[in-house]
Amino acid sequence: MAKIVLCGVLLVVFFAIMIFVGIYSRKHATDVNGFVLGGRSVGPWLTAFAFGTSYFSAVIFVGYAGQFGWNFGLAATWAGLGNAFIGSLLAWNILGRRTRIMTQHLDAKTMPDFFGKRFDCVPLKVAASVIVFIFLIPYTASLYNGLSSLFGLVFDLPYWVIILVMAVLTGFYVIFGGYMATAINDFIQGIIMLFGITAVIGAVLSDNGGLVEATKKLAAITDETVGASWQGAFSSFFGPDPLALLFVVILTSLGTWGLPQMVGKFYAIKSENDIHKGTVISTVFAIIVAGGCYFLGGFGRLYEPAVSNGKILYDTVVPKMLENLPTIIIAVVIVLVLSASMSTLSSLVLTSSSTLTLDVIKPASKKEMDDKKQVAIMRGFIVFFIVVSAVIAVVKDAHPEVTFIAQMMGVSWGALAGAFLAPFLYGLYWKGITKASCAVCFVWGCGIAILQMIISLGGVDISGWGPVLSYLFASSIRSGVVAMVGGLILVPIVSLITKKPEQKEVDAIFACYDEKVEVSVKEALD
Repeated sequence: MAKIVLCGVLLVVFFAIMIFVGIYSRKHATDVNGFVLGGRSVGPWLTAFAFGTSYFSAVIFVGYAGQFGWNFGLAATWAGLGNAFIGSLLAWNILGRRTRIMTQHLDAKTMPDFFGKRFDCVPLKVAASVIVFIFLIPYTASLYNGLSSLFGLVFDLPYWVIILVMAVLTGFYVIFGGYMATAINDFIQGIIMLFGITAVIGAVLSDNGGLVEATKKLAAITDETVGASWQGAFSSFFGPDPLALLFVVILTSLGTWGLPQMVGKFYAIKSENDIHKGTVISTVFAIIVAGGCYFLGGFGRLYEPAVSNGKILYDTVVPKMLENLPTIIIAVVIVLVLSASMSTLSSLVLTSSSTLTLDVIKPASKKEMDDKKQVAIMRGFIVFFIVVSAVIAVVKDAHPEVTFIAQMMGVSWGALAGAFLAPFLYGLYWKGITKASCAVCFVWGCGIAILQMIISLGGVDISGWGPVLSYLFASSIRSGVVAMVGGLILVPIVSLITKKPEQKEVDAIFACYDEKVEVSVKEALD
């Protein structure tokens, strides 16, 4: 009873704060620029935490930490470090400044809008919007994964109730306050995640006799099914399968460079100095949260997760680690996981609604749409996306035999990153990239994802495809990497053999980088 009361009190306080922030942020969401980008005046702390909390959801804490920790042991920590140094540090340094400068110069508010204006091609903008619409919804639905097993540690609630509460609360503050409410709540939720993951790691290690003793226990475990036939495999530097681990690191780290909800954070940051600060803050946040999650998951084999039809239910690995911990730790974890899920959900629905409104509905409208009407439409789509994602999550839980949903969730990350990463990155740096290469990359990324889904759904025998292809298409993680890396190779090749853009127009776009500005002497001696 004490456990229920404590968790209930923490949740009520948490919900009250989220609602207050939504109401407080209404004044920043009166026009399109304010609702979608916070007026492009968001500081480094809010932007960095918004980037990090959008990156790391309950899927990572419950699903990925459990799955990769089970398969790779402590070596899974490399995925968290990759997220920090490739997905955060490099992303901020390579994309941050140029994204902020060029998107403001082009007056682009979304990633499809960027493609349309950067390549002077409306069909590219529409195509990108369709891709976002198709693949962000299943990705959004996946955010509810793992909530049921965690809430089951304390509350005897049906899964749909948990989904409903999370969906309604997230929808409330996003609809009221737009990007600014999302950013402020992301900051609060990020702090909860930082303290929460630190407390959980300490409690789990203490429950197993400390770090050294827990590592000794892990080193004694073997499992031939994942190639760990030798003692020490799960406590080794690279784990039992270094190549498979490398694919995980690349997909979860490099993939963020092409996700619209992640890149969109750079559109809104206020100044050059804020980008430097945001880079450091975001990287430290990722080291603690992502590194901590995967490190924690590495000890999953010290517990007995649930099994169904002979298969490990990875979503139960982390909850099993928590069930005997002190009440206060369990309460903190529940708020932590809610924070992680809600922050990512808010970012995704805001991205989806703004993209559909600004890049599809507005251009197709025969009547002039003022800011007030555009914001109203976006709010309507936010409700739509949240409802659809919640329904998909409930249906998936009630009918696990409907494997199509699970496969859509699995390939959505790879499809988005595979389609967008290369043309977006090259578009910021290279004048020679062509609209044809951008279109080819869209087809390539989505085509690989759809092929993977067909293989997984139909049980297609790919053993005859040769050792390389059969290995790469054995999972959506590997095929997602194929989509991303293939796009980085395809785009320059296609650009070299297709019609070049008008030099004068491209020069005018890239002139934004050469604009002269005055800075203080502490930033430049000359």
